[in-house]
Amino acid sequence: MSASLASDQDASFMRLALAEAERGAGEGEIPVGAVLVLGDEVLAKAHNRVERGKDPTLHAEMICIREAAKKLKAWRLLDCTLYVTLEPCPMCAGAILQSRIKRLVWGAPNTLLGADGSWIRMFPVSTADPVAESTNYVLGSPRACHPFHPEIKVTRGLLSAESAALMKSFFRRRRLENSFSGV
Repeated sequence: MSASLASDQDASFMRLALAEAERGAGEGEIPVGAVLVLGDEVLAKAHNRVERGKDPTLHAEMICIREAAKKLKAWRLLDCTLYVTLEPCPMCAGAILQSRIKRLVWGAPNTLLGADGSWIRMFPVSTADPVAESTNYVLGSPRACHPFHPEIKVTRGLLSAESAALMKSFFRRRRLENSFSGV
């Protein structure tokens, strides 16, 4: 499913994820935000906490998955949707697949480590998804994906411009700060 087919509810949840990403940027974290929902109930929302926690696994997606699993008292998040401002990395994609999340909605492509086609592909692709078709690298064949959870539905590129602008602004500010500090 492409971003053009996303609902108003999807956009609303993605805006919550963007607010989380902005909160993270204010704390010096790479601005990635995530919201995990069941129906219209927010189970968890988070932003990256890698720097603060000194832990490379404290990505927004991982935090949301942990919190939702605790709240539901179950590791299978079968009917849940995860909204994240950046295409998940392989670590987060693996956790998404393992937790059996029903649907993933992401914003901006992650050209460095994206696991939905920007670097590798771990999620299925529909032939009708122009965003997925435009990604650079596809493992094996044009339709290759991780076989573990092929039923997951993916919406790509929702509020992509807003998500990408937040990242660009963060890294522009970081480069400017580093140039003044002599780093």
